[in-house]
Amino acid sequence: MRTQVAIIGGGPSGLLLSQLLHKRGIDSVVLERNTKDHVLSRIRAGVLEVGLVNLMREAGVAARMDSECFIHDGTVISRDNEQFGINFKALTGRHVVVYGQTEVTRDLYDAREAAGGKIVFEVEGVEIHGADGDAPYVTCMKDGAEQRIDCDFVAGCDGFHGVSRQAIPLAVRHEFEKVYPFGWLGVLSETPPVNEELIYASSERGFALCSMRNENLSRYYIQCSLSDSPEDWSDAAFWDELKRRIPEEAAEKLITGPSIEKSIAPLRSFVTEPMRWGRLFLAGDAAHIVPPTGAKGLNTAASDIHYLYHALAQHYIDRDDEGIERYSERALARIWKAERFSWWMTTLLHRFPDQSDFDRRIQAAEVAFLRDNRAAQTVLAENYVGLPY
Repeated sequence: MRTQVAIIGGGPSGLLLSQLLHKRGIDSVVLERNTKDHVLSRIRAGVLEVGLVNLMREAGVAARMDSECFIHDGTVISRDNEQFGINFKALTGRHVVVYGQTEVTRDLYDAREAAGGKIVFEVEGVEIHGADGDAPYVTCMKDGAEQRIDCDFVAGCDGFHGVSRQAIPLAVRHEFEKVYPFGWLGVLSETPPVNEELIYASSERGFALCSMRNENLSRYYIQCSLSDSPEDWSDAAFWDELKRRIPEEAAEKLITGPSIEKSIAPLRSFVTEPMRWGRLFLAGDAAHIVPPTGAKGLNTAASDIHYLYHALAQHYIDRDDEGIERYSERALARIWKAERFSWWMTTLLHRFPDQSDFDRRIQAAEVAFLRDNRAAQTVLAENYVGLPY
């Protein structure tokens, strides 16, 4: 098989890149190790920055998003039963969109299939060859037979545990990581959201987040120990703990119900440099991870795709490699800012096991300053709705 861009990973990053390239007449093949149903079963984030929304529109896959999404003009911050709002629209003139990552992925699959895009599922043993030369190719096993895909470029969109990052030699690769001493226990329930905006709650008992997917599908999280497992938490225990951490006003009107999904995610910050090695490019979780506090996971992947898509279009259409040469530099400049924001939000709102009384007082003062200072609120709002590409 021959293509211009071999894309490893059939999640939203790989699919969005494939669809955008298709719109510019650039051929691609997407390799995915799981089934389509498995990819669509993964429960992920749902807050989309302006930049990702615009990329979806540019890719021609925004119709359902535009008709079904929720527009959020702000968010709520609370600490020990005191709450205040951050108005994104008033502070920045922009908003965010709530539309589940699963729905983004579904829309992209529909578009690629309608266009006859080549997506190969259930591939095994993917290997990248010759990425540091002029003729890269990818091999994999499909239905017991080896497949070879010759290409001009390889895009590694295969996540933190994928093969793409590992293909870059250790002598070249520099990794930065911070592991947080807690996780998030998340519950999905077919209940109406407790509030029209997200609630970020900090309390003596730990962090909590009230989010949603649609008008009858809510997503709630509480900070938990890394040693916990979902089986340790009954639905009743989860709802009881959530009510203890969010403002009383919200707790009183919270509608509970059976969980339809329950999981624990550890929190980490991670970045690898560079994000390009020869003709191999890393994008999304293959190159970086953020704690979910700032809603940046899918959005940082989208910014990578923006830079990569434009770099490849510049190469094929304008015969100019400036975008390719500067891809890693441009992507990382924005990624580190998103990493900083996610780290700051996590530090601001969570209870750390080694915090001293002084640390807790500083944390309280930081929240109070944010409550009372418009400039501080503007900084948060600008980061939350998404820094420019």
